[in-house]
Amino acid sequence: MPDQTLAERDVVEHPGAVAVLALDDASRILMIRQYRHPVSRMLWEIPAGLRDVSGEDPWVTAQRELVEEASYRARDWHVLTDFFTSPGFSTERLRVYLARGLSEVPEEERTYVPKEEEAYLERAWLPLQEAVTKVLAGELHNGVTAMGILAAYAVASGGFTGLRPADAPET
Repeated sequence: MPDQTLAERDVVEHPGAVAVLALDDASRILMIRQYRHPVSRMLWEIPAGLRDVSGEDPWVTAQRELVEEASYRARDWHVLTDFFTSPGFSTERLRVYLARGLSEVPEEERTYVPKEEEAYLERAWLPLQEAVTKVLAGELHNGVTAMGILAAYAVASGGFTGLRPADAPET
């Protein structure tokens, strides 16, 4: 503890993760619907994934996840936010990227074969303003998604200025 006393705590060691808020020219967010076993539900989320490839740059992981989960690439990348998902019991650190200038990966270039939960993904576009309304109404339950949507809404109102570059060091 900060006062040098000892306290027993359970801590989940986590490799970290990235998420991608992909925003098109019409201010719509690319969402995926995925089964989440711990809550026994299909949840609408932004694409995300573990940083489970040793030595892989988080930005590279984010690019890979956008292709694998949503079949999209982006021309413009920025860091939207960094945060700890649940610092009371986990070391998980998450970086959310803003991806713009989107293009769909042609069918013949898709090499990733989805399995398990990813085999059942659905894609949909959701206007940013509607996404904010859904977060505040409790209709979107994934914390990373809520954080990304609210951060994107905040920076959109300021013209997307002040964002860090995609390769910015983690804070």
